[in-house]
This record gives sequence, structure tokens and C-alpha cells, in this order.
Amino acid sequence: MKKSKAREILLTLPSFGWMVVFFLLPSILLFTLSFRPPALGGGIGDGWTFETWMSISNPSYPDIVWRTVWLSFLSTAICIVVSVPCAFAVARASERRRPFMVGLVILPFWTSFLVRVFAWKILLHPDGVIRQVLLAIGLIDPTRQLLYNPVAVLLVMVYTYLPFSLLPLFAAAEKFDFSLLEAAQDLGAGPFKAFIKVFVPGIKDGILSATLMVLIPAFGSYVIPDMVGGADSEMVGTKIAQRAITDRNLPHASALSALLMIGVLIPPFIGWLISRRRSVGATEPEVIQEIAAASKPAKGGVK
Repeated sequence: MKKSKAREILLTLPSFGWMVVFFLLPSILLFTLSFRPPALGGGIGDGWTFETWMSISNPSYPDIVWRTVWLSFLSTAICIVVSVPCAFAVARASERRRPFMVGLVILPFWTSFLVRVFAWKILLHPDGVIRQVLLAIGLIDPTRQLLYNPVAVLLVMVYTYLPFSLLPLFAAAEKFDFSLLEAAQDLGAGPFKAFIKVFVPGIKDGILSATLMVLIPAFGSYVIPDMVGGADSEMVGTKIAQRAITDRNLPHASALSALLMIGVLIPPFIGWLISRRRSVGATEPEVIQEIAAASKPAKGGVK
């Protein structure tokens, strides 16, 4: 027993050390800097103060925080809704076509992130292809601009983070037993009902991973709103970049970063508490039995 325990500790030690060095210590340093005053010439001053945290009560910050929250959650929701059927299709594809389809998903990573965002800025430009086509078919007003608004930020965020949701969902879908879908349909469920009641619960771990993979970087996004957003599209990450790079106010940037970190950690913590408190959900065979029971009234007296 002692040898097994020692082996577990040795196997866990590298990951634990990595988390301490590259997550815990920087987080502690970040919180510490937020209680230091800014120097007059930029940087960190001497002493300790709460003024930095008090300055976060700036009237414009609630709007920026709310915009960050709804853009992050909405982009995550869109990515999940789009990725689940795509992951299903890729996992059901033939062995010959599947590598090609996965390659198309990771193809954007071959290009620089800044180049891809700048390409969207060109496409959404007043003289860009997308706006000219929409004007030609009369779908938008001539005074309507596609750039420098929250909708443009949302569009580019979904494009950017879509592969981050699709890959973990594909990994979960690839391990799914698709014979359960056939069994559900044999018991009276339609294809869509079997998809919702059997496939989606069967890849719930992949959905959780995909949600975190998209939501966390979306919260800290600053390049996208800075390049395709306007004054009404600023996010918390944009303000952090302004305070750290332009203003050289490192304590203020640290306070905003600490606030953002707390906001990012809250959803996983709530999910962890819920999973600890609730009992284990129904298994896949139980779900199929439930579908069969629900389908019996629709069959009438047919045997």
C-alpha cells in the first residue's frame, strides 16, 4: 500500500510542480501587485494601498464587464451548438475521409492568429467583399457598417474559437457507441430525439471540456475587440492591455487581471460543486429505456 501511495505521489509531482510554478505563484504575484501603488513614471511604486481596487469602481467598467460576459458566453454557446453536429458528422465519417475532415479543422492554426483576425478586418471593411455583396442583394442599409461593433467581435470570436470546441467534441464523439442510436431508433425514437437524448448526454464530458476551452480564452480576449471592435466593443482584456502597455500602470492591470481570473474560475467552481452535490445521472441504457417508455403511447395498440 505504501509503495502504491508513493508511486501515485511521484506520478503526480511533475504536474503539481508545473501548476505551482506556472499558475499558483504567478497568481499570487498578480494579486500582490494589485495592492501596490503605481509609480509616477510608470511601473510599480513603493508601499501598499487599496486605491487600485477602489479605482475599479469606474462607472464605465460595469458596462465593459457585462459586455465581456455576454460576448464570451454567447460565443461559447454558438461554438458548442455548431460543433456538436459537426463532431457527430466527423465521427460517423469513413476512416478514409475522417483524417481529411479533421485536417480542415486544424488548418487555420497553420496561419498566424493576427493574420486571420486582420483578414476578417479586410472582409468586413466598408469596401470589403462581404459588405459589397450584402449591399448588392439589399440585405443591409448603405449606412450600416460591419466593422467596429459588438457583432463583428462576436463573429470573429466564434470563427477563432470554433476549432477549440470542435476538437474535444470530436475526441468524445469518436469514443461514443453509435449502436446506442440505432437501438434508440428501434425502440421508437426519431433520429433527432435519439441524437438529443442519447448522443448529447453521451458526450457530456466533451461538451464540458469544449465549453472551458472556448470560455476561458474568450474572457481574456483583447486582440479581437481591439482590431475589429470600436469604442462600444471594449472588453476587460482590452483594458488590461491598455493599462499594462499604453499606460504602464501595472498595479491597475494586475487588479483587472485578478478580477478577470476570479470571473473565469467561478463557472468551473460552480460546475464542480454541482457535480459533487448531485447524484450520478442515468446511464445510456436507462436513457434508451426511458425513450422506449415515452414512445409506447404513440404506438397505440400495435404489438
